[in-house]
Amino acid sequence: MTDGSSATWVAIGRVGKAHGLDGSFVVEKPSDAAAHFEPGSELYLDRAPVRVVASKRAGGRTVIKLDIEAVRGAQLELPRSQLPILGAEEYYVFQLVGLRVETDDARPVGVISDVLPGPANDVLELDNGELLPLVHVCVLRVDISAGLVVIARSFAPDG
Repeated sequence: MTDGSSATWVAIGRVGKAHGLDGSFVVEKPSDAAAHFEPGSELYLDRAPVRVVASKRAGGRTVIKLDIEAVRGAQLELPRSQLPILGAEEYYVFQLVGLRVETDDARPVGVISDVLPGPANDVLELDNGELLPLVHVCVLRVDISAGLVVIARSFAPDG
């Protein structure tokens, strides 16, 4: 059961521009988990339950229609408790944002402010503007409970 606080909800997209005249819309910043947007799936639109009634890909983008009218900019969310359990070395973006980053010789590098999708791999964006590839040769260890990501010193600024 969720308590309604933002800490228990995870954004999986946002209502974008209309697609056609039937109430369908482009999902902005959609989750990588396409199953969230399949017909019959339950989502939350600004914390109210809604159901996906139609879904398709158009021009490489996710387009859905809900069982109610959706206002552009409204958040599509799920309670954290409904997220699938990830495998080893898999993380949700919300788990990484806010973690400290330091080199393997304990030199502070910054704090993760976002995870950006890239053509080959995701990229960690730090609060200081630095970008780090989310690949094994760069990211040596992720310790969610310690709030820490350890990177190879060769990837650090002035590394």
